[in-house]
Amino acid sequence: MKFSKIFVLAITIMVASTTVTFSQTTNSTKSIQKADSTKTVAVKVKGVTCSMDTKMISANVEKLKGVSACKTEKQGPTTTFDVLYNPTMVTEKEIYAAIENTGSCETPNERPYKVKQ
Repeated sequence: MKFSKIFVLAITIMVASTTVTFSQTTNSTKSIQKADSTKTVAVKVKGVTCSMDTKMISANVEKLKGVSACKTEKQGPTTTFDVLYNPTMVTEKEIYAAIENTGSCETPNERPYKVKQ
């Protein structure tokens, strides 16, 4: 009985210390990457008519290698997207092209979105 309690306590301590170690490593790595190599750009897009359009554009931009996030800031006649990206991996022109090459949710063969520069 005493042996099983000690065994369970030892396993619990090992699991707890391992979890803490992994979480510390992950957090420090993410903060280093964000501090060193990311940039945010606000992209204004015309032609967005519904929330599904914003989701499709965000998903298409986030597929680009080097883009961390693409969030809708302001929706209206001209919708603003905040794009967090690594400029060493992707350019603003590539981001603009991904937006303009996204098909409409109503008619996927049309390309109605235009980046306002």
